Amino acid sequence: MAKTTSLAIAVLLCLSFHIVPAQAQFARTFVSSLGNDGNDCNRLTPYRTFQRAHDQTLALGEITVLDPGGYGAVTITKGISIINDGVGEAGALVSGGLNGITINAGPNDRVTLRGITVKGIGFGGGNGIVFTAGRFLSVENCVIRNLTGTAQNQLIGYGIIFNPGTASELAVSHTVVTDNEGHGISVVPKAGIETAAKVRATFSSVQVYKNGLHGIVLAAQPAAFPDLMGAADNVVSANNGFSGFALEGPNGLSLVASRSVASGNGTAFSAVGISFGGITVGQSTVTGNVNAWTGRVFSYGDNYVSFNQNDPQPPPLGIIPRQ
Repeated sequence: MAKTTSLAIAVLLCLSFHIVPAQAQFARTFVSSLGNDGNDCNRLTPYRTFQRAHDQTLALGEITVLDPGGYGAVTITKGISIINDGVGEAGALVSGGLNGITINAGPNDRVTLRGITVKGIGFGGGNGIVFTAGRFLSVENCVIRNLTGTAQNQLIGYGIIFNPGTASELAVSHTVVTDNEGHGISVVPKAGIETAAKVRATFSSVQVYKNGLHGIVLAAQPAAFPDLMGAADNVVSANNGFSGFALEGPNGLSLVASRSVASGNGTAFSAVGISFGGITVGQSTVTGNVNAWTGRVFSYGDNYVSFNQNDPQPPPLGIIPRQ
């Protein structure tokens, strides 16, 4: 009996040497350019990369940036916030056809990105922020720039791609999206999205400059029938290759633009392939574009329109009385 007991204890001791306790996750983690991914994520012993911090942060938790630095690409799979509130430039460099930040979260997850810079450095191009799944994405005080791509691959070189497969919302505020070879901001629900699934996009105090295609575009794929609506307030969309603001698709998409500027674009406001819905524009300045309006674009009658090469006034939106 004694020998049996001793043998059992010895076996347990041997097994115990191979048992590694799971590392705990935390509600708040920290990243620093002086950190190390082998650290324990406390304020004085932060991680080095966004991805390591994400993996060790609880759902609904927050990653706090402590100082300027490059923190690498990250794939977000849960509701989480990455926050830089003024410590200097913090973000990711993008190349090799990859994404700076990918959000592939659960259908009820909410993600916030604040104070982050995503910049392309060539070498195969890439995209800035790509959302494929989740309930809500907020992009605040961010800079997305210089993403490159090729004519053969039209899904490379975009600043922000919002591509949900379920009802979801995008809110972009106080953010600059510039010098990308594709669209600045593209809102395109997946083809397989449920009919009439609500997809909403809101842009406030956003600057979209010198992107190769559209500055801001909302589009529905031919097989998709989402309830897709956008609102832009105090947005500047200038010097983009195609349109400043655009709707594309066969379905009833809508965008309301107010107190905004469209300047130096191929077309200021474009709503093509739209059988109903369209773009309504109020209290905005439209100047220096090749075309002022194309397709189903309506005016509240209080815009400043001048010096466009093709400068017709859009029809008034008489079906909605002004208050």
